[in-house]
Amino acid sequence: MSVRAILNEKGHNVVTVTPHVTVHQAATFLHDNHIGAVVVVDPDDQIVGILTERDVVAAIAKYGAACLDSPVSTVMWQNVYCCREEMSIDTLMEMMSKLRARHLPVEREGRLAGIVSIGDVVKHHIRAIEHEAEQIKAYIAG
Repeated sequence: MSVRAILNEKGHNVVTVTPHVTVHQAATFLHDNHIGAVVVVDPDDQIVGILTERDVVAAIAKYGAACLDSPVSTVMWQNVYCCREEMSIDTLMEMMSKLRARHLPVEREGRLAGIVSIGDVVKHHIRAIEHEAEQIKAYIAG
């Protein structure tokens, strides 16, 4: 199984912002969409950063509430780790664990193609285990 299978299940939609959006606006997008990260893109949909809930909390702790009026570009991660649709789910899990990353944008030909979260990976893994259990039950009963 690959990252593509996860994206085919959940969809390719990604909440994005530009680098000039304020941290407050980005935090509102996180809250309103019930998500943990927004991908920061340029006008050509090229990934230039990622902002997570952790980044917002860290910025407030470090700079105070005034940072909420700052552009996202001042607190986002610029060195974004990405994955590709062809990547196996096992490799994806290893990468997320090693990097301690809860969200990885999916890149196709240098452009944003989706995003996977650790929750997406866990859901997919549970479904695969349930499917395998059903096949074993059917084999035994059959």
